[in-house]
Amino acid sequence: MVLIDIAKQFKLEGEIKNIEPYGNGHINTTFLIECDNNGTTTRYVLQKINTNIFTNADGLMNNIKSVTSFLREKIIANNGDPDRETLNLVPTVDGKCYLNGVDGAYRVYKFVEDTVALQIAESKEVFEGAGFAFGNFVKMLNDFDASGLFEVIKNFHNTADRFNKFINALDKDSQKRADSVRDEIDFVLKRSAMCDHIVNLIENKTIPLRVTHNDTKLNNVLISSKTGRPICVIDLDTIMPGSLLYDFGDAIRSGCNTGLEDEPDLSKVGFDIGLFESFTKGFMSGVGNCITAVERDLMSLGAIMMTFECGMRFLTDYLEGDVYFKTHYPEHNLVRCRTQFKMVADMENLRDKMDEIVRKYSKV
Repeated sequence: MVLIDIAKQFKLEGEIKNIEPYGNGHINTTFLIECDNNGTTTRYVLQKINTNIFTNADGLMNNIKSVTSFLREKIIANNGDPDRETLNLVPTVDGKCYLNGVDGAYRVYKFVEDTVALQIAESKEVFEGAGFAFGNFVKMLNDFDASGLFEVIKNFHNTADRFNKFINALDKDSQKRADSVRDEIDFVLKRSAMCDHIVNLIENKTIPLRVTHNDTKLNNVLISSKTGRPICVIDLDTIMPGSLLYDFGDAIRSGCNTGLEDEPDLSKVGFDIGLFESFTKGFMSGVGNCITAVERDLMSLGAIMMTFECGMRFLTDYLEGDVYFKTHYPEHNLVRCRTQFKMVADMENLRDKMDEIVRKYSKV
């Protein structure tokens, strides 16, 4: 099917005038649809879901439909704008939340006008705004039953499972690389005791099971191009049950590095405590009193663990021969691993300061 025929399978307002590639996402294929709606241009986002990665499109789309419908009701109850403050799925002509076509799975969202998605925080205020958006995302879904969500990527942030996979890769040493990375291996082994900590706390209900976004990068928050304020959290493909410590931690991991993720010069890599404070301030304002005291006291650990987990995944892939992450040279995954472990070491040294900042902005 050609794109216009696919687009016509959805309940769009107006006559389709143009469809063109849109954005710079690396997983799904995205297009912008422009419709003439009685002289007014109405725009939509059409996406072909990458079913090589997301093998159960039905489970994924039911997650998104359930969460966005829940958010829409909450936003209306709070006198907000439900057409801008959450993603809105456009149904197919037969009322489905996505199109399962002969050449793939497609979905359509309403386009959120007058917004931008930034790749880099232009100021600490922007990063604080992203923190608020993700914290508010937690608060709005505080009473959503996360246990009913489909697990899109099984054991995605199960650090204990990630550690077991690392040990298996180390034992096999299929590429005979282990001897050259003993320092990195020892770094992991010395921290093995913390790998099951958050998982166990969820299992014994010491911390609540929550809806987690699982990709809390800055560019997954739409920001008003007029006011600079956060409008909407996007990219909901990896919504799953988990802990807010995952989302907070991964945002810190990705947003507080002074260098690039694959910076070979580790003197350029470090943990920016100022950016940590900005994001934490926004996050705690957004989440309000919906966070528990136990979660609050583990937020710095969440940041350390998500960074450690990411570095461990890079190291595991390096030992296995670079079979998961795309690489551009033989040591690419090893370089990525080292940047994450440098961040972990910095955060461990600054953990008391991190805890102090969390408590400074806590509302519980």
